[in-house]
Amino acid sequence: MKREEILRLEAYLRKLFQLPAIEVRQRPGKDDSAEVHIGDEFIGILFRDDDDGDLSYHFQMSILDYDLER
Repeated sequence: MKREEILRLEAYLRKLFQLPAIEVRQRPGKDDSAEVHIGDEFIGILFRDDDDGDLSYHFQMSILDYDLER
């Protein structure tokens, strides 16, 4: 993803979740996705889907069972 696109997605997520600490970071060697972090914690991946001219983004976040016990 290009830097401008990443900044737009970051602004959207910050506003949506009312959480200014969310950061969207470029993935080395990947141009179809970006990492999502809160501070130093990696929380998921944003995938870019440009299927038949309909651009959308998919956010994937895994929650491990042991994380629920914290």
